[in-house]
This record gives sequence, C-alpha cells and structure tokens, in this order.
Amino acid sequence: MCGVKKMDDMKVKVENMVSAITIDQKINLAEFSSTATGVRYNPKNFPGVVYRIKNPAVAMLIFSSGKVICTGARSKKDIEDAAQNLIEKFKESNIIIKSKPKIEVQNIVASAKLDFEVNLDLLAMECENTEYEPEQFPGLVFRLADPKTVMLIFRSGKMIITGARSLKDVKMAAIRTREMFEEFNAAI
Repeated sequence: MCGVKKMDDMKVKVENMVSAITIDQKINLAEFSSTATGVRYNPKNFPGVVYRIKNPAVAMLIFSSGKVICTGARSKKDIEDAAQNLIEKFKESNIIIKSKPKIEVQNIVASAKLDFEVNLDLLAMECENTEYEPEQFPGLVFRLADPKTVMLIFRSGKMIITGARSLKDVKMAAIRTREMFEEFNAAI
C-alpha cells in the first residue's frame, strides 16, 4: 500500500478555467467588430465575436446578449484581468459598459499526480461510478459525487480533474480520489 499522506499535501495544477462573464446589456456585434481591433466576427459560421488576449492567454466568445464565455485562464485573477481587458476593448468601440461584469466559474480542469502507479483493472471491478474501456481510451473515468467532479485516471498515476467550480473542490476531489484508491490497494 502506498504511504498515507496529510490531507493538504496533494498538489494540483490548474490547466484551464472556463467562466461565464455577464454584461447586463446587449452588444451590437457587427458594430463592435467593425470598430475594435483584434476581434473576429463571421456570423455565417458562428453567432459570436471571438476575442483572443495574449496576457493572460485567454479566448473569449462574446454574444449579443451580453454573455461572454472565457476559456484558457489559469486563475481567477486571469479571468478578472481578461474581463477588464474586454471592458477596455468595448471602450475602443465607444461601447460603454454600465455595470461591473458578473463572473462565474463554470468548470475547472486541473491535473494532479498520485505517488504510485494505478491498477485500473482492479478499480474498474471494485469501485462504483467508474468506466474503463482500455481499447477505446487508456484512462479510467471516475465520477465523484461530492464534490461533483469527473476524474480521468491513468496507469501512471496522472489524474485529470474536471467539473469543479472552485479550487477547494478541485483539491478535495484529488484527495478523496487518492484516499479511495489507497483503500482499494490500487497501487501497482
């Protein structure tokens, strides 16, 4: 069995944070895209404006409803900086945003590493809420109810965590997954 660890020692790395940024007003996308630099708008192919920022490295999908999907961020600060950058981009097109945008994290994708290789066959047979079809995909899909997340577990011990909405939930999902695997003696 692998060594038991303290609850807070599991390191997770945020790979992507997807958030919804809500601006409480309609946006004329044709007008915006014709006057702002660095944006793409082709309504025949996609109903929103695509705006990419280099620092922080994010992409935003801007819709006429005032909804914006932001992807690529690695922290809440990245999202806040991107939202501020977007406000400045609107000003460039003489669009004044009347209220502070609302930001809601929708999904965090993170990675973590167990300190052991994992017997995926054992886990597929013994654990509930798993899917494992190695001829289709080399990882085991493990669904955790609390926090509600989905983990992709690989034999190497690498874990991808998806579905969390907070960093606390990401870390808790990683720790609970590791503890469960240790209970099942899943280390190779």
